[in-house]
Amino acid sequence: MKDIDKYEKGKHLDPLREYYHDMVADSKERKQNLIGKNVALLVIDMQYLDAAKGYGVFKDITSSGIPWEQQEYYFNTLNDYVIPNIQKLQKLFRDNECEVIHTRIQSLTKDGRDRSNGHKRLGLLAAPGSKEAEFLPEIAPIEDEIVINKTASGVFSSTNLHYVLTNMGITELVVCGVYTNECVETTVRDACDLGYLVSLVDDACTTVTPELHNASLTTLRNRYAEITSTEETIKRFNIVNILTSNT
Repeated sequence: MKDIDKYEKGKHLDPLREYYHDMVADSKERKQNLIGKNVALLVIDMQYLDAAKGYGVFKDITSSGIPWEQQEYYFNTLNDYVIPNIQKLQKLFRDNECEVIHTRIQSLTKDGRDRSNGHKRLGLLAAPGSKEAEFLPEIAPIEDEIVINKTASGVFSSTNLHYVLTNMGITELVVCGVYTNECVETTVRDACDLGYLVSLVDDACTTVTPELHNASLTTLRNRYAEITSTEETIKRFNIVNILTSNT
């Protein structure tokens, strides 16, 4: 046995999970947020650039750098349950008169010279008016819903989203979209640091492998966010609606 093994053996994956749990999963504050409509749904990067075959990152499926098996996993999860669950969440929030906010990758300029250096290095460009900048039609914004354009992984570091949420009295976010281990995880961490209560909907986000998806959930769970499901989110709204209708 190597010296390091005796320290790793039997060690809990996250020994501070229970310590943080009550701070992240404050049911009383979350209940008040629902009653006061201080909760918003944040849908991340559900656009042609990174969520549609034949466009953007997946324009040339043979040279995208993502192996075929991982691309198949990604699009299967998107079509089988992520997009249908985002549709359910959007309907839930709209029916309950809570904000649905959409973020996407889109530069200010056609040639993308305003993008973050990170996106320049990665070659990520969704110019205004391009197909890559368009939202997937089945979960696109409707009516007067807010759209936040960004050119970095985290939406808070590259936009005025925090200012907008503060103006509207939003103190809690329910987050979904792609990729779990990139833009979604960065946004959850930043939102937590800024003081928002955050829920990440496990079955309404995905990435290119289950290992990367689950690694993000393990890190974020009960520390930066409550990890929940679409059905659990719907139940949470229903319970609060029943309680408030009886008062």
